[in-house]
Amino acid sequence: MASPMDRLAGEITDDAMPDHRMYEHPLVKRYATKEMSYVWSPAMKFSSWRKLWLALATAEKELGIDITDEQISEMAANIYNIDLDVADRYEARFRHDVMGHVHAYGDAAPSAMPIIHLGATSCYVGDNTDLLQIREALRIIRRKILRVLATMRKFAVKYKDLPTLGFTHFQPAQLTTVGKRCTIWMQDLVLDLEAVTREMDNLPMRGVKGTTGTQASFLELFDGDHAKVKELNTKVCDFMGFKKAIAVSGQTYTRKIDFNVLSVLSGVAQSAYKMAGDIRLLANLKEVEEPFAKGQIGSSAMAYKRNPMRSERVCSIARYVIGLPVSAANTAANQWFERTLDDSAIRRIILPEGFLAVDVVLNLLENITDGLHVWPEVIRSHVMAELPFMATEVILMEGVKAGGDRQALHEAIRVHSMAAGAVVKGEGKPNDLIERIRKDTLFESVWSKLDTLIEPSLFVGRAPEQVDDFMETEIDPLLEANGAEELLSVPSTDGVNV
Repeated sequence: MASPMDRLAGEITDDAMPDHRMYEHPLVKRYATKEMSYVWSPAMKFSSWRKLWLALATAEKELGIDITDEQISEMAANIYNIDLDVADRYEARFRHDVMGHVHAYGDAAPSAMPIIHLGATSCYVGDNTDLLQIREALRIIRRKILRVLATMRKFAVKYKDLPTLGFTHFQPAQLTTVGKRCTIWMQDLVLDLEAVTREMDNLPMRGVKGTTGTQASFLELFDGDHAKVKELNTKVCDFMGFKKAIAVSGQTYTRKIDFNVLSVLSGVAQSAYKMAGDIRLLANLKEVEEPFAKGQIGSSAMAYKRNPMRSERVCSIARYVIGLPVSAANTAANQWFERTLDDSAIRRIILPEGFLAVDVVLNLLENITDGLHVWPEVIRSHVMAELPFMATEVILMEGVKAGGDRQALHEAIRVHSMAAGAVVKGEGKPNDLIERIRKDTLFESVWSKLDTLIEPSLFVGRAPEQVDDFMETEIDPLLEANGAEELLSVPSTDGVNV
């Protein structure tokens, strides 16, 4: 009789989990939003192909090609009437995905079959659809950056006056405020927003270019009329909502555009990683904590833990996006002459995944910022543990102004500081520098002022005013110009699960 341990070496049975035997991409299955997933879905892709064919046929008709109103109407009526099974059967027969969909469209709009894809090459629908998807995805990313900034604004203003330790080299440094630190995260995202907007506004359509970019097939179609070929290109761009087509190309649009787009997404990911990394470090100090759901378990072993799981997820996904421009750069560099197909497979991966990932990251940032919890007393305790050292120069100046000897006071402060540091580091006790100064008669003239001299708000410089200035000159005009309040009132269709 077989022992239970024999099952360890056994193989899965035929009836076990039959519907779960294929790899599921975690970015899509576990993290991606419905909104961004739709942009890169077959539904969006293939309906865009049909829109492009309709735009091409309509422009050709307007420029004198013999295409009937009936054909145009039938094409328009069947943009979303796509039978993917039929298209797949045609593709298997022709070994060509675009021609499979040409014939599937022809089945749905039979009168238009003779003129679908007239003069075009596969990249007319393929590349132009990629650019349509990139444009729509950039719009979503731009809107979500604005939402994050609007949420962060509330946090920064709320805590603009709360002193906290600044850190350089992750060592205690001059004080700042919790709100001012938030504006540093916001500044990065403002730069990202500018980059996203610039990329979106300048994104060209490929347009109608032909097999090697010379528009030869369209010149033949219009009997050598160059003006009509140029007008065809302009009309198609207008129909598809683009302000311009790329000036020249081979068969494909230059893959530098993909590199530029992914570089912008990498920039957003860098900003998110820095912000989430800071929050993770602050969580370790117990100064700030991200939202923690009722019933959430931080650790399967250590029941007391509250891990910054959302911020860790941001860093994990952002790290992937940060590296994507390298693949895009290699792809752009390796395009031979007018085109080569070694760009196809990798672009099917890196373009959708870059946008899907950044979309998730921005959703997480909004969720984290909206529920970020600050512990003022913990922050104050850390401030007061370091502030006595920072206040020594002020104490020295006050002692001199009261008639003390600068050199004697300086030496006394040095000795007391070294002793207090030894107590903190060697004995693990609180910083007692101020108490030492209270007992030293050299400082008797400032004893009554010591408490006011070490008030944390006196050491934050212009941090509160910088928050106000930043909101007034940068954030508020930006949010007002883009209707951010209205954006925030629209609920997200996707929640954040931890």
